Amino acid sequence: MARQPLKAEGLAVSRALPNDSGNKEQHHMHYISTRGHPERRTFREILLEGLAPDGGLYVPEVYPRLDDATLDRWRGLSYPVLAFEILSLYIDDIPPADLKAICAKTYRPEIFGTARIAPVRTLESGLHVAELSNGPTLAFKDMAMQLLGNLLEYELARRGEELNILGATSGDTGSAAEYAMRGKKGIRVFMMSPHGRMSAFQQAQMFSLQDDNIHNIAIEGVFDDCQEIVKAVSGDADFKRRHRIGAVNSINWARLVAQVVYYFSAYFQVTEENSSEVDFAVPSGNFGNVCAGHVARMMGLPISRLVIATNENDVLDEFFRTGVYRVRGRADTHETSSPSMDISKASNLERFVFDLLGRDASRTRSLFDDQLRESGSFDVSGDPAFGKATDHFGFRSGKSTHADRLETIRDAWHRFNAVIDPHTADGMKVAREHSVSDVPMIVLETALPVKFAETIREALGREPVPPQRFDGIEGLPRRFKLLPADAQTVKTHIAETLQAAVC
Repeated sequence: MARQPLKAEGLAVSRALPNDSGNKEQHHMHYISTRGHPERRTFREILLEGLAPDGGLYVPEVYPRLDDATLDRWRGLSYPVLAFEILSLYIDDIPPADLKAICAKTYRPEIFGTARIAPVRTLESGLHVAELSNGPTLAFKDMAMQLLGNLLEYELARRGEELNILGATSGDTGSAAEYAMRGKKGIRVFMMSPHGRMSAFQQAQMFSLQDDNIHNIAIEGVFDDCQEIVKAVSGDADFKRRHRIGAVNSINWARLVAQVVYYFSAYFQVTEENSSEVDFAVPSGNFGNVCAGHVARMMGLPISRLVIATNENDVLDEFFRTGVYRVRGRADTHETSSPSMDISKASNLERFVFDLLGRDASRTRSLFDDQLRESGSFDVSGDPAFGKATDHFGFRSGKSTHADRLETIRDAWHRFNAVIDPHTADGMKVAREHSVSDVPMIVLETALPVKFAETIREALGREPVPPQRFDGIEGLPRRFKLLPADAQTVKTHIAETLQAAVC
């Protein structure tokens, strides 16, 4: 399939813009809200923020566009240097030497187990897996969260401030955040998770941490209840300011831009020249991981298609097939064997819809604020722009069930001698449905199989082998607070915990 030209309507693609006198000057990167808030912010200003003041998500004012010469130059770079090159296009208010040092400190073999950081392995001709789960918590979330931890520590030290992070997790974000922030100066983490809905290994990873700055909250509800509490607390400007509340969920732009790097890294590993296109298959619940692929594509990385794989909670598949975005309630959110995608409200989708609609902020606000609040859904199927999701922006989608997952895990084991986790299996199943013979398909790995031992046992009749450092983790003592799905109760708990820390 020939890739459509990438210059989307309403998107500037140059970093050097003329000033009023007609002379060219360096254009600084600013961030704007998807809902049209008039203030333009710098990277450091949004680093500690979650949502924009109007409830929108921050996006770059422009996507830097890359030429062939830049791609050629980047092709041979090590991962930390590639990260620095990409991030410096979006972060121009941290001195380059400092940013380079942060990237070097983050992406080390000691942390990610290999000098490649995110190696791509070939399963068969045209089918590849990008290994993104070699970090401290064995999930792809480490790729961005480790960087975010170091960026936050740097910025807080510069300001002489502290930050209390409130997060929500369906399984992997929480442990990735906690392992990235544990022991960090000036940072405390309050992480909410749905009580009893994570795998035993995921629970053990989080609840066994005894660091003073880590606070786990088990919420009596589903992931979306946790996510709604984060939004409710973020919406209370007074509480947020008084208690220095920040976010590390995938709505945080710093996390998303860190994920852009591994799309470039994977592309360079499976191609020899920039004329080659690739497809990516991305298991997705919150749309953050695949949104990073959208950003990479907007920058000019030769991605033909971005294939979204969902599980039984198929809100994203439904949107890309029908144009209807329909948020599910708690009763309609299925508990599945790929639990990190048991999400019925895809927080990052707003960033893409903003681009899809030609960056029309008032229209985006109407859809994601007014219509979702009033009816829990919106429908853009009749809008001529909706067709562009496929033919201009390259999106495809599909869904996978428990039976599909088991079959795909067995198939990967029998054919490739590879054990894959249930989410990666969802990605592989949908990848197969969309693969094209002459375009390499890269499936983004989500986690290591040991995090979902029950499903691996069911599929293969054998135990996944945990890395040695996690031997016996499920027997360690646990520390967490059980609370109802109520924002006020969570706020009271945070305030009391912080008060006790001061005393």
